[in-house]
Amino acid sequence: MNTFIKKIKRFISEKGYRTRVLAGKGFYKKMTDEQFLKKQFKDAHGYPLDLENPKTYNEKLQWAKLYDRDPKYTALVDKYEVKRIVAGLIGEEYVVKNYGVWNSFDEIDFDKLPDKFVLKCTHDSGGVFVCRDKSEKTLKAARKKMEKHLKRDYYMEVREYPYKDVERRIIAEEYLIDESGYELKDYKFFCFDGVPEFMYVALDRNVKGKETKFDFYDMDFRLLPFTNGHPNSGKRIEKPACFDEMKAVAAKLSKGIPHVRVDLYNVNGKVYFGEMTFSHMSGFTPFEPPEWDRIFGDMIVLPERTEKTK
Repeated sequence: MNTFIKKIKRFISEKGYRTRVLAGKGFYKKMTDEQFLKKQFKDAHGYPLDLENPKTYNEKLQWAKLYDRDPKYTALVDKYEVKRIVAGLIGEEYVVKNYGVWNSFDEIDFDKLPDKFVLKCTHDSGGVFVCRDKSEKTLKAARKKMEKHLKRDYYMEVREYPYKDVERRIIAEEYLIDESGYELKDYKFFCFDGVPEFMYVALDRNVKGKETKFDFYDMDFRLLPFTNGHPNSGKRIEKPACFDEMKAVAAKLSKGIPHVRVDLYNVNGKVYFGEMTFSHMSGFTPFEPPEWDRIFGDMIVLPERTEKTK
């Protein structure tokens, strides 16, 4: 079954997915953030969003979208600006090398780039293209994806406030692979005011014909018995030798933030920063079994409520 048919079937069968697709096309732009989040949450989870007394992880993420709007979060989700901040906090050696930043695809001089590199949009989630060669076919596909994502209003799609004012640009950064020789696994740490409590490894991303897998672990690297959005891999993943360093990096970067997910890479024992995410899966993806939604939620101590804007 091709990707287009799969998306059509999902659009028809999943109310939460359908609402998100329509939001991306501007169908709900007249709704306030609160109105939209209540609708999308009910469509995705099947029960009403409780903003007065949120208990689950996914409920608290919606609360934070509305009432934890620290201006510094905007730079932390900007894939270009965050590198400068991270370098200042933990050192340049943890930052993946940038080759350049541009406002449009046409501005990129590909003759000045190496044979392999990664293109990313600075303002959204998923706007990534891995270039393993500079053939005409590859660059045509890269243009199609980058220009599509530059037009994407990610804030309006999920109402994650940090993304509202991020400048839309394209960066090119160094191409990295890990010990597998074919991919770059993400190690994604769920941190709560400087304390990493859980993490997951993302496998088979950007691998043609394969579904992305998520394997969740505690801080002793013990596999946890639940899924969230993607199936488990069923593979035995060895604890990285630099796991303690990863935890220390995640702790330092997340200090002072009620909750943020810090994504890191391990390239042959060297730790690199990936990105920071304030709303994992935007808070619209159920945990299976559902009690893990509450377990994660119990870790978040919500800050003082700030005044939300429309």
